[in-house]
Amino acid sequence: MATACLARAAETTTEFANPRIDIGMVVKDAARTASFLTNAIGFREVPGFPVSADLGRKIGLIDGHAVDVRVFVLAEGEQATRLKVLSFPGAQAAPADQRFIHTTFGYRYLTLYVKDLDRALDRLKRAKVPLLGETPLDLGGGTHIVVVKDPDGHFIELIGPSPDRPRAAR
Repeated sequence: MATACLARAAETTTEFANPRIDIGMVVKDAARTASFLTNAIGFREVPGFPVSADLGRKIGLIDGHAVDVRVFVLAEGEQATRLKVLSFPGAQAAPADQRFIHTTFGYRYLTLYVKDLDRALDRLKRAKVPLLGETPLDLGGGTHIVVVKDPDGHFIELIGPSPDRPRAAR
């Protein structure tokens, strides 16, 4: 009886069918961003899907442009967050002001938690991606942060342990 009550309580703690979050990101060049995400960051591309101009119009997201959505994940499984990358070469889009996260309203950055920041740094270095600010920066407790921008200027934080870096003096 108690087990059944706990199971029902767990089922009703959220109204969402899946805790996964899919994030759509419009970029200037989907191929360039795909290369950055896979080679510099470590995402894996999975099958994407097309959206017809008519469907995009009916949904209210696209005004007459068909698009192929490219999908990237960091982990396996149905609950893994998916980054959906879209490009509209025929549309006249204006880039957001990406100088700092406070210069434009909206979703401003992704935070990715890595198991080994040194491996992530090696990948970024091979891809010739510049680090922002004074990163890598020690956040305490052996955790460090690195901040970079993708080819369109979107901010990405990488946070995790850095076995090769000494902890900052306290």
